[in-house]
Amino acid sequence: MKKIKIILSLALICFAAKWNAVAQSAGTNSTAWISQPLSLLNCLNFALQQNATILKAKNDLEASHGVVVQTRAVALPQLTATGQYKYTDPNAIENFPGTSQPNQNWNAGVQLVQSIYEGGKMVAAIRAAGATKQQALAQYQTSVADTLLSVRLAYYDTLLAAQQITVHEASVNLLQKELEDQQNRFNAGTVPKFNELRAEVAVANERPNLIQAKNNYRIAKNNLSNLLGYNLPREIWEDVPLNLSDALDTAPFEVNLPDAIQQALAKRSELLALRKTEELQQLNITSAKSGYKPNLSVFAGYGWGNAQFTAPVTLDHDISGWNAGAQLQWDIFDGLLTHGKVTQAKALYDKSKNDLTDQSRQIELEVRTAYSGFIEAKEVLDSQEKVQEEADEALREAKARADAGTGTQLDVLDSETALTQARTTQIQALHDYDTARAKLQRAIGEDMVEAATAK
Repeated sequence: MKKIKIILSLALICFAAKWNAVAQSAGTNSTAWISQPLSLLNCLNFALQQNATILKAKNDLEASHGVVVQTRAVALPQLTATGQYKYTDPNAIENFPGTSQPNQNWNAGVQLVQSIYEGGKMVAAIRAAGATKQQALAQYQTSVADTLLSVRLAYYDTLLAAQQITVHEASVNLLQKELEDQQNRFNAGTVPKFNELRAEVAVANERPNLIQAKNNYRIAKNNLSNLLGYNLPREIWEDVPLNLSDALDTAPFEVNLPDAIQQALAKRSELLALRKTEELQQLNITSAKSGYKPNLSVFAGYGWGNAQFTAPVTLDHDISGWNAGAQLQWDIFDGLLTHGKVTQAKALYDKSKNDLTDQSRQIELEVRTAYSGFIEAKEVLDSQEKVQEEADEALREAKARADAGTGTQLDVLDSETALTQARTTQIQALHDYDTARAKLQRAIGEDMVEAATAK
Protein backbone atom coordinates (compact mmCIF):
# COMPACT_ATOMS: atom_id res chain seq x y z
CA MET A 1 0.00 0.00 0.00
CA LYS A 2 2.83 2.37 0.84
CA LYS A 3 4.43 1.77 -2.58
CA ILE A 4 1.12 2.42 -4.30
CA LYS A 5 0.76 5.77 -2.48
CA ILE A 6 4.27 6.78 -3.52
CA ILE A 7 3.59 5.89 -7.17
CA LEU A 8 0.31 7.85 -7.15
CA SER A 9 2.01 10.85 -5.59
CA LEU A 10 4.74 10.87 -8.24
CA ALA A 11 2.13 10.55 -10.98
CA LEU A 12 0.20 13.53 -9.61
CA ILE A 13 3.37 15.60 -9.42
CA CYS A 14 4.27 14.80 -13.03
CA PHE A 15 0.74 15.59 -14.20
CA ALA A 16 0.73 18.89 -12.32
CA ALA A 17 4.09 19.88 -13.79
CA LYS A 18 2.94 19.06 -17.31
CA TRP A 19 -0.35 20.93 -16.84
CA ASN A 20 1.51 23.96 -15.50
CA ALA A 21 3.82 23.99 -18.53
CA VAL A 22 0.84 23.78 -20.87
CA ALA A 23 -0.94 26.60 -19.04
CA GLN A 24 2.12 28.82 -19.19
CA SER A 25 2.53 28.33 -22.92
CA ALA A 26 -1.18 28.66 -23.74
CA GLY A 27 -0.94 32.41 -24.00
CA THR A 28 1.42 32.27 -26.96
CA ASN A 29 1.01 28.80 -28.49
CA SER A 30 -2.79 28.64 -28.72
CA THR A 31 -4.99 30.65 -31.07
CA ALA A 32 -7.08 32.16 -28.25
CA TRP A 33 -5.15 35.43 -28.32
CA ILE A 34 -5.90 35.98 -32.01
CA SER A 35 -9.63 36.44 -31.60
CA GLN A 36 -9.50 38.98 -28.77
CA PRO A 37 -9.55 42.70 -29.62
CA LEU A 38 -6.13 44.24 -29.09
CA SER A 39 -5.87 47.88 -28.14
CA LEU A 40 -2.57 49.70 -28.23
CA LEU A 41 -2.39 49.50 -24.45
CA ASN A 42 -3.03 45.74 -24.57
CA CYS A 43 -0.15 45.34 -27.00
CA LEU A 44 2.22 47.34 -24.82
CA ASN A 45 1.32 45.24 -21.79
CA PHE A 46 1.76 42.01 -23.75
CA ALA A 47 5.17 43.22 -24.92
CA LEU A 48 6.22 43.95 -21.34
CA GLN A 49 5.39 40.34 -20.45
CA GLN A 50 6.53 38.45 -23.56
CA ASN A 51 8.82 40.48 -25.82
CA ALA A 52 12.18 38.72 -26.17
CA THR A 53 14.23 41.92 -26.02
CA ILE A 54 12.56 43.01 -22.79
CA LEU A 55 12.91 39.54 -21.28
CA LYS A 56 16.62 39.48 -22.12
CA ALA A 57 17.03 42.96 -20.67
CA LYS A 58 15.34 41.72 -17.52
CA ASN A 59 17.82 38.83 -17.38
CA ASP A 60 20.67 41.31 -17.68
CA LEU A 61 19.15 43.33 -14.84
CA GLU A 62 18.97 40.24 -12.66
CA ALA A 63 22.55 39.33 -13.58
CA SER A 64 23.70 42.78 -12.51
CA HIS A 65 22.53 41.94 -8.99
CA GLY A 66 25.30 39.35 -8.88
CA VAL A 67 27.81 42.02 -9.95
CA VAL A 68 26.60 44.25 -7.12
CA VAL A 69 27.08 41.45 -4.58
CA GLN A 70 30.57 40.73 -5.92
CA THR A 71 31.51 44.41 -5.74
CA ARG A 72 30.47 44.69 -2.10
CA ALA A 73 32.34 41.51 -1.14
CA VAL A 74 35.64 43.35 -0.66
CA ALA A 75 34.23 45.24 2.32
CA LEU A 76 32.64 42.25 4.07
CA PRO A 77 34.39 39.82 6.44
CA GLN A 78 35.65 36.53 5.05
CA LEU A 79 35.03 33.35 7.01
CA THR A 80 36.99 30.28 5.92
CA ALA A 81 37.16 26.74 7.18
CA THR A 82 40.07 24.42 6.39
CA GLY A 83 40.81 20.80 7.04
CA GLN A 84 43.43 18.24 6.06
CA TYR A 85 44.22 14.59 6.62
CA LYS A 86 47.58 13.11 5.59
CA TYR A 87 48.89 9.55 5.61
CA THR A 88 52.65 8.96 5.23
CA ASP A 89 54.48 5.71 4.69
CA PRO A 90 56.23 4.93 8.01
CA ASN A 91 59.41 4.12 6.06
CA ALA A 92 59.46 7.72 4.78
CA ILE A 93 59.50 9.23 8.29
CA GLU A 94 62.84 9.94 9.96
CA ASN A 95 62.62 9.91 13.76
CA PHE A 96 65.08 11.22 16.33
CA PRO A 97 66.53 8.56 18.61
CA GLY A 98 64.08 7.73 21.34
CA THR A 99 61.16 9.54 19.62
CA SER A 100 58.58 8.68 17.06
CA GLN A 101 56.27 10.70 14.82
CA PRO A 102 52.82 9.66 13.70
CA ASN A 103 52.42 8.63 10.09
CA GLN A 104 48.83 9.96 10.10
CA ASN A 105 48.14 13.65 10.68
CA TRP A 106 45.07 15.83 10.58
CA ASN A 107 44.28 19.44 11.28
CA ALA A 108 41.26 21.73 10.92
CA GLY A 109 40.50 25.33 11.63
CA VAL A 110 38.11 28.23 11.22
CA GLN A 111 39.31 31.77 10.61
CA LEU A 112 37.51 35.09 10.30
CA VAL A 113 39.33 37.87 8.43
CA GLN A 114 38.15 41.46 8.27
CA SER A 115 39.89 44.06 6.19
CA ILE A 116 40.20 47.34 8.09
CA TYR A 117 41.92 49.60 5.58
CA GLU A 118 42.76 49.16 1.90
CA GLY A 119 43.59 52.67 0.84
CA GLY A 120 39.98 53.69 0.11
CA LYS A 121 39.18 50.60 -1.93
CA MET A 122 36.43 49.37 0.41
CA VAL A 123 34.53 52.66 0.46
CA ALA A 124 34.81 52.86 -3.32
CA ALA A 125 33.49 49.30 -3.64
CA ILE A 126 30.40 50.07 -1.53
CA ARG A 127 29.63 53.18 -3.58
CA ALA A 128 30.32 51.32 -6.83
CA ALA A 129 27.79 48.65 -5.88
CA GLY A 130 25.03 51.25 -5.62
CA ALA A 131 26.08 52.94 -8.86
CA THR A 132 26.17 49.59 -10.68
CA LYS A 133 22.65 48.80 -9.55
CA GLN A 134 21.32 52.15 -10.76
CA GLN A 135 23.23 51.84 -14.04
CA ALA A 136 21.73 48.41 -14.72
CA LEU A 137 18.22 49.70 -13.97
CA ALA A 138 18.70 52.64 -16.35
CA GLN A 139 19.92 50.32 -19.11
CA TYR A 140 16.86 48.11 -18.57
CA GLN A 141 14.56 51.14 -18.78
CA THR A 142 16.22 52.17 -22.04
CA SER A 143 15.63 48.74 -23.56
CA VAL A 144 12.00 48.77 -22.44
CA ALA A 145 11.36 52.25 -23.82
CA ASP A 146 12.93 51.45 -27.21
CA THR A 147 10.95 48.20 -27.50
CA LEU A 148 7.64 49.81 -26.55
CA LEU A 149 8.26 52.50 -29.16
CA SER A 150 8.77 49.76 -31.74
CA VAL A 151 5.48 48.17 -30.66
CA ARG A 152 3.63 51.48 -31.03
CA LEU A 153 5.09 52.07 -34.47
CA ALA A 154 4.26 48.51 -35.54
CA TYR A 155 0.69 48.97 -34.28
CA TYR A 156 0.33 52.16 -36.32
CA ASP A 157 1.90 50.45 -39.36
CA THR A 158 -0.69 47.68 -39.12
CA LEU A 159 -3.54 50.19 -38.89
CA LEU A 160 -2.14 52.05 -41.90
CA ALA A 161 -1.85 48.87 -43.94
CA ALA A 162 -5.44 47.94 -43.13
CA GLN A 163 -6.66 51.39 -44.19
CA GLN A 164 -4.66 51.20 -47.41
CA ILE A 165 -6.45 47.98 -48.31
CA THR A 166 -9.78 49.73 -47.77
CA VAL A 167 -8.73 52.66 -49.94
CA HIS A 168 -7.48 50.52 -52.84
CA GLU A 169 -10.46 48.18 -52.66
CA ALA A 170 -12.73 51.22 -52.93
CA SER A 171 -10.66 52.48 -55.84
CA VAL A 172 -10.83 49.13 -57.65
CA ASN A 173 -14.60 48.99 -57.11
CA LEU A 174 -14.98 52.54 -58.37
CA LEU A 175 -12.94 51.85 -61.48
CA GLN A 176 -14.76 48.56 -62.02
CA LYS A 177 -18.07 50.41 -62.02
CA GLU A 178 -16.64 52.87 -64.53
CA LEU A 179 -15.55 49.95 -66.69
CA GLU A 180 -19.02 48.41 -66.53
CA ASP A 181 -20.57 51.76 -67.42
CA GLN A 182 -18.27 52.16 -70.42
CA GLN A 183 -18.98 48.59 -71.54
CA ASN A 184 -22.70 49.25 -71.41
CA ARG A 185 -22.27 52.46 -73.35
CA PHE A 186 -20.07 50.75 -75.92
CA ASN A 187 -22.65 48.01 -76.35
CA ALA A 188 -25.26 50.73 -76.82
CA GLY A 189 -23.05 52.38 -79.42
CA THR A 190 -22.68 55.69 -77.60
CA VAL A 191 -18.92 55.52 -76.95
CA PRO A 192 -16.00 54.07 -78.91
CA LYS A 193 -14.08 50.93 -78.01
CA PHE A 194 -11.24 53.16 -76.86
CA ASN A 195 -13.26 54.22 -73.78
CA GLU A 196 -13.75 50.61 -72.74
CA LEU A 197 -10.07 49.81 -73.20
CA ARG A 198 -9.03 52.86 -71.21
CA ALA A 199 -11.31 51.82 -68.33
CA GLU A 200 -9.88 48.27 -68.40
CA VAL A 201 -6.34 49.65 -68.23
CA ALA A 202 -7.29 51.83 -65.25
CA VAL A 203 -8.65 48.80 -63.35
CA ALA A 204 -5.59 46.74 -64.23
CA ASN A 205 -3.26 49.51 -63.05
CA GLU A 206 -5.01 49.76 -59.69
CA ARG A 207 -5.09 46.03 -58.86
CA PRO A 208 -1.30 45.79 -58.15
CA ASN A 209 -1.70 48.57 -55.59
CA LEU A 210 -4.37 46.50 -53.83
CA ILE A 211 -2.19 43.38 -53.96
CA GLN A 212 0.75 45.30 -52.51
CA ALA A 213 -1.44 46.77 -49.77
CA LYS A 214 -2.57 43.28 -48.75
CA ASN A 215 1.03 42.10 -48.64
CA ASN A 216 2.02 45.11 -46.52
CA TYR A 217 -0.81 44.24 -44.14
CA ARG A 218 0.36 40.63 -43.80
CA ILE A 219 3.93 41.74 -43.11
CA ALA A 220 2.82 44.39 -40.61
CA LYS A 221 0.78 41.88 -38.62
CA ASN A 222 3.61 39.38 -38.57
CA ASN A 223 5.98 42.07 -37.37
CA LEU A 224 3.58 43.17 -34.62
CA SER A 225 3.01 39.56 -33.54
CA ASN A 226 6.75 39.03 -33.27
CA LEU A 227 7.18 42.17 -31.14
CA LEU A 228 4.41 40.96 -28.84
CA GLY A 229 6.28 37.70 -28.30
CA TYR A 230 3.59 35.54 -29.90
CA ASN A 231 4.35 32.08 -31.25
CA LEU A 232 2.24 31.99 -34.39
CA PRO A 233 0.40 28.71 -34.92
CA ARG A 234 1.86 26.65 -37.75
CA GLU A 235 -1.55 26.26 -39.37
CA ILE A 236 -1.59 30.00 -40.12
CA TRP A 237 0.17 30.41 -43.45
CA GLU A 238 -0.44 33.87 -44.80
CA ASP A 239 -2.82 36.10 -42.90
CA VAL A 240 -2.55 36.51 -39.12
CA PRO A 241 -6.12 37.32 -37.99
CA LEU A 242 -5.17 40.08 -35.54
CA ASN A 243 -8.08 42.19 -34.37
CA LEU A 244 -6.85 45.71 -33.58
CA SER A 245 -9.45 47.73 -31.72
CA ASP A 246 -7.83 51.19 -31.81
CA ALA A 247 -7.64 53.51 -34.79
CA LEU A 248 -5.31 56.18 -36.08
CA ASP A 249 -6.17 59.37 -34.24
CA THR A 250 -5.50 63.09 -34.26
CA ALA A 251 -5.19 63.60 -30.52
CA PRO A 252 -3.38 66.92 -29.96
CA PHE A 253 0.06 67.00 -28.40
CA GLU A 254 1.41 70.32 -27.24
CA VAL A 255 5.14 70.66 -26.68
CA ASN A 256 7.56 73.52 -26.13
CA LEU A 257 10.95 72.75 -27.66
CA PRO A 258 13.21 74.29 -24.97
CA ASP A 259 11.19 72.57 -22.24
CA ALA A 260 11.26 69.31 -24.20
CA ILE A 261 15.06 69.41 -24.49
CA GLN A 262 15.40 70.14 -20.79
CA GLN A 263 13.05 67.29 -19.94
CA ALA A 264 14.96 64.89 -22.18
CA LEU A 265 18.30 65.78 -20.59
CA ALA A 266 16.80 65.22 -17.15
CA LYS A 267 14.76 62.05 -17.77
CA ARG A 268 16.40 60.00 -20.52
CA SER A 269 17.64 56.76 -19.00
CA GLU A 270 20.56 56.64 -21.44
CA LEU A 271 22.05 59.71 -19.78
CA LEU A 272 21.43 58.31 -16.32
CA ALA A 273 23.31 55.14 -17.27
CA LEU A 274 26.23 57.20 -18.60
CA ARG A 275 26.30 59.33 -15.46
CA LYS A 276 26.58 56.16 -13.42
CA THR A 277 29.32 54.94 -15.77
CA GLU A 278 31.20 58.18 -15.13
CA GLU A 279 30.78 57.70 -11.39
CA LEU A 280 32.02 54.12 -11.61
CA GLN A 281 35.11 55.16 -13.58
CA GLN A 282 35.89 57.80 -10.99
CA LEU A 283 35.62 55.18 -8.25
CA ASN A 284 37.92 52.95 -10.27
CA ILE A 285 40.59 55.64 -9.98
CA THR A 286 40.26 55.48 -6.20
CA SER A 287 40.50 51.69 -6.29
CA ALA A 288 43.58 51.85 -8.52
CA LYS A 289 45.31 54.36 -6.26
CA SER A 290 44.78 52.07 -3.28
CA GLY A 291 47.77 50.12 -4.57
CA TYR A 292 50.01 52.94 -3.33
CA LYS A 293 48.76 52.52 0.23
CA PRO A 294 49.06 49.80 2.89
CA ASN A 295 46.44 47.16 3.62
CA LEU A 296 45.49 46.39 7.20
CA SER A 297 43.34 43.46 8.27
CA VAL A 298 42.56 41.63 11.49
CA PHE A 299 41.83 37.96 11.95
CA ALA A 300 40.65 35.51 14.58
CA GLY A 301 40.23 31.78 14.45
CA TYR A 302 40.19 28.46 16.16
CA GLY A 303 42.26 25.41 15.20
CA TRP A 304 42.37 21.68 15.88
CA GLY A 305 44.98 19.06 15.13
CA ASN A 306 46.40 15.78 16.34
CA ALA A 307 49.36 15.89 18.72
CA GLN A 308 52.78 15.42 17.13
CA PHE A 309 55.08 14.97 20.09
CA THR A 310 52.88 14.58 23.18
CA ALA A 311 52.31 10.98 24.17
CA PRO A 312 50.31 9.10 23.32
CA VAL A 313 50.82 9.95 19.62
CA THR A 314 47.43 8.91 18.19
CA LEU A 315 44.82 10.42 15.89
CA ASP A 316 42.34 10.89 18.72
CA HIS A 317 44.84 12.77 20.85
CA ASP A 318 44.25 16.31 19.63
CA ILE A 319 45.22 19.81 20.61
CA SER A 320 43.19 22.94 19.93
CA GLY A 321 43.07 26.65 20.69
CA TRP A 322 42.28 30.19 19.64
CA ASN A 323 44.41 32.53 17.56
CA ALA A 324 44.04 36.19 16.69
CA GLY A 325 46.11 38.94 15.22
CA ALA A 326 46.54 41.69 12.67
CA GLN A 327 48.33 41.83 9.35
CA LEU A 328 49.83 44.80 7.55
CA GLN A 329 50.92 44.61 3.94
CA TRP A 330 52.43 47.43 1.90
CA ASP A 331 53.79 46.98 -1.59
CA ILE A 332 56.69 49.43 -1.61
CA PHE A 333 57.41 48.81 -5.29
CA ASP A 334 55.21 46.67 -7.52
CA GLY A 335 56.98 47.17 -10.82
CA LEU A 336 54.80 50.19 -11.73
CA LEU A 337 51.70 47.97 -11.77
CA THR A 338 49.68 50.45 -9.71
CA HIS A 339 50.88 53.36 -11.83
CA GLY A 340 49.63 51.58 -14.94
CA LYS A 341 46.23 50.88 -13.35
CA VAL A 342 45.84 54.52 -12.30
CA THR A 343 46.77 55.76 -15.79
CA GLN A 344 44.22 53.41 -17.36
CA ALA A 345 41.49 54.36 -14.86
CA LYS A 346 42.00 58.09 -15.49
CA ALA A 347 41.80 57.62 -19.25
CA LEU A 348 38.58 55.62 -18.97
CA TYR A 349 37.14 58.27 -16.67
CA ASP A 350 37.89 60.99 -19.23
CA LYS A 351 36.32 58.82 -21.91
CA SER A 352 33.15 58.38 -19.83
CA LYS A 353 32.84 62.16 -19.49
CA ASN A 354 33.22 62.57 -23.24
CA ASP A 355 30.61 59.85 -23.82
CA LEU A 356 28.17 61.66 -21.55
CA THR A 357 28.74 64.99 -23.29
CA ASP A 358 28.39 63.45 -26.74
CA GLN A 359 25.24 61.51 -25.79
CA SER A 360 23.69 64.70 -24.39
CA ARG A 361 24.25 66.42 -27.73
CA GLN A 362 22.86 63.40 -29.59
CA ILE A 363 19.72 63.39 -27.45
CA GLU A 364 19.21 67.11 -27.98
CA LEU A 365 19.57 66.51 -31.73
CA GLU A 366 17.10 63.63 -31.48
CA VAL A 367 14.56 65.86 -29.73
CA ARG A 368 14.98 68.64 -32.29
CA THR A 369 14.67 66.18 -35.18
CA ALA A 370 11.60 64.49 -33.66
CA TYR A 371 10.04 67.89 -32.97
CA SER A 372 10.64 68.99 -36.56
CA GLY A 373 9.14 65.74 -37.85
CA PHE A 374 6.12 66.19 -35.60
CA ILE A 375 5.54 69.75 -36.83
CA GLU A 376 5.77 68.55 -40.44
CA ALA A 377 3.32 65.70 -39.81
CA LYS A 378 0.90 68.04 -38.06
CA GLU A 379 1.02 70.57 -40.90
CA VAL A 380 0.49 67.85 -43.52
CA LEU A 381 -2.44 66.47 -41.54
CA ASP A 382 -4.03 69.92 -41.26
CA SER A 383 -3.57 70.48 -44.98
CA GLN A 384 -5.46 67.27 -45.78
CA GLU A 385 -8.49 68.15 -43.66
CA LYS A 386 -10.84 68.93 -46.59
CA VAL A 387 -8.96 67.40 -49.51
CA GLN A 388 -11.01 64.20 -49.60
CA GLU A 389 -14.30 66.14 -49.58
CA GLU A 390 -13.04 68.25 -52.46
CA ALA A 391 -11.89 65.14 -54.36
CA ASP A 392 -15.35 63.56 -53.89
CA GLU A 393 -17.00 66.70 -55.19
CA ALA A 394 -14.61 66.89 -58.16
CA LEU A 395 -15.47 63.30 -59.11
CA ARG A 396 -19.20 64.00 -58.94
CA GLU A 397 -18.82 67.03 -61.18
CA ALA A 398 -16.64 65.12 -63.65
CA LYS A 399 -19.26 62.37 -63.94
CA ALA A 400 -22.03 64.90 -64.31
CA ARG A 401 -20.17 66.69 -67.09
CA ALA A 402 -19.40 63.41 -68.83
CA ASP A 403 -23.05 62.40 -68.68
CA ALA A 404 -24.05 65.80 -70.04
CA GLY A 405 -21.56 65.46 -72.89
CA THR A 406 -19.47 68.45 -71.81
CA GLY A 407 -16.75 66.36 -70.18
CA THR A 408 -14.59 63.42 -71.18
CA GLN A 409 -13.91 60.00 -69.79
CA LEU A 410 -10.35 61.13 -69.07
CA ASP A 411 -11.71 63.74 -66.70
CA VAL A 412 -13.60 61.04 -64.80
CA LEU A 413 -10.60 58.74 -64.59
CA ASP A 414 -8.37 61.59 -63.46
CA SER A 415 -10.88 62.50 -60.77
CA GLU A 416 -11.07 58.90 -59.57
CA THR A 417 -7.28 58.75 -59.39
CA ALA A 418 -7.18 62.04 -57.50
CA LEU A 419 -9.75 60.73 -55.01
CA THR A 420 -7.70 57.60 -54.39
CA GLN A 421 -4.60 59.73 -53.93
CA ALA A 422 -6.44 62.02 -51.51
CA ARG A 423 -7.63 59.07 -49.42
CA THR A 424 -4.16 57.53 -49.44
CA THR A 425 -2.52 60.80 -48.46
CA GLN A 426 -5.00 61.36 -45.66
CA ILE A 427 -4.48 57.99 -43.96
CA GLN A 428 -0.73 58.32 -44.50
CA ALA A 429 -0.86 61.74 -42.84
CA LEU A 430 -2.76 60.24 -39.88
CA HIS A 431 -0.17 57.48 -39.60
CA ASP A 432 2.75 59.90 -39.86
CA TYR A 433 1.22 62.16 -37.21
CA ASP A 434 0.79 59.31 -34.72
CA THR A 435 4.25 57.98 -35.51
CA ALA A 436 5.89 61.39 -35.15
CA ARG A 437 4.07 61.97 -31.87
CA ALA A 438 5.27 58.63 -30.50
CA LYS A 439 8.86 59.31 -31.54
CA LEU A 440 8.77 62.76 -29.95
CA GLN A 441 7.38 61.34 -26.72
CA ARG A 442 10.19 58.79 -26.68
CA ALA A 443 12.78 61.45 -27.46
CA ILE A 444 11.79 63.62 -24.49
CA GLY A 445 11.78 60.63 -22.14
CA GLU A 446 8.08 60.15 -21.50
CA ASP A 447 6.81 56.82 -20.19
CA MET A 448 5.66 54.97 -23.31
CA VAL A 449 2.75 53.21 -21.63
CA GLU A 450 1.43 56.39 -20.04
CA ALA A 451 1.97 58.28 -23.30
CA ALA A 452 -0.04 55.69 -25.21
CA THR A 453 -2.80 55.86 -22.62
CA ALA A 454 -3.00 59.65 -22.66
CA LYS A 455 -2.35 60.03 -26.43
